[in-house]
Amino acid sequence: MNLSAEQSSLYIMDTDDFDTGTLVACVILGLSFLVGVPGNLLVIWTILKHVKQRSHTIVLILHLAAADLLVVVTLPLWIYSLARSWVFGEASCKAMVYTVSVCMFSSIFFITLMSVARFLSIYYPFKMMHWKTKSAMNISPAVLWLLALLLGVPSAVTQTLNDIDGTEQCFSKEFSSVIQAILFLCLEILGGFVIPLIILIICYCLVAAKLQKMTFNSKQKSMFLVHTVVIVFSLCWLPYHIINIIDFVCVLGSGTDHNCVPQSIVFSSGALVFISSSVNPVLYCFFASNFKKSLNESRLVRLFQEVASQTIKLRELVIQQQSGQRAADAQEELVCPRYKGIPEIVI
Repeated sequence: MNLSAEQSSLYIMDTDDFDTGTLVACVILGLSFLVGVPGNLLVIWTILKHVKQRSHTIVLILHLAAADLLVVVTLPLWIYSLARSWVFGEASCKAMVYTVSVCMFSSIFFITLMSVARFLSIYYPFKMMHWKTKSAMNISPAVLWLLALLLGVPSAVTQTLNDIDGTEQCFSKEFSSVIQAILFLCLEILGGFVIPLIILIICYCLVAAKLQKMTFNSKQKSMFLVHTVVIVFSLCWLPYHIINIIDFVCVLGSGTDHNCVPQSIVFSSGALVFISSSVNPVLYCFFASNFKKSLNESRLVRLFQEVASQTIKLRELVIQQQSGQRAADAQEELVCPRYKGIPEIVI
């Protein structure tokens, strides 16, 4: 049984919409390429060259920029395919889709690990002091990259070329059975979005509840940056996954390869996927504009330094308050000792 990939958000427009729809698509993807490539390169160069004190969050932002860069460098091929046809062969088609899939998984993994690391820093600061070593900061992203590489394999295996109005395109997936299609959907939707999003929400709710009980008066501009990156990423990928589910249910219900969602909506969701890989450098520059530029450091450098120092300050504050609480408990034990198990002496 063959099921066309109605799930893919990179659909070519209908022939009647070629002039306007494809032109708009190429412009959007072209702008994403022009902004995303130099923007992500600037982020990577700034962190590697100028940010010496790299917290776990900074390391993850570095890997996130690398994943976004890998996505946007594929845009010229997709633009040419939209305007003409896919002339690069099936192997390159699988490679491009595999790259996008791997970067999707790795990006959400890095963003999720940011929230988990912050949660652990606040709730278990003493343990995190031992865990946040240089080797641990290098191992955890490497493990996430490896996991993303494995989870992206099904996308490459099922990707195939399809014929649309006499031209070959790289917008189709082929499944041998309904079970295979269901497993692919569960892997992409649950593993690449739903489960990490649930973890994000839980971590942020617990962190917010903890911070409300603490005397922490900092404006935390750097934390607003991390929150904004999470929100923008979620909003960009949410339509993609929703349309995947709708199309998949439609295919199973009708038994034919039929697109239940209008092409304009489907393509807009695909454009958002690529926009998400180019918007982060814009966010960094926007937040960096709030910092004063010095002679030796740019605003972007000061932003990343603030992100690194803010995490350390927050952890030290938690340690200080917990240490103070332990000292108070110990003092209370000395003033009011407990005589459990000692029988009362009657005179």
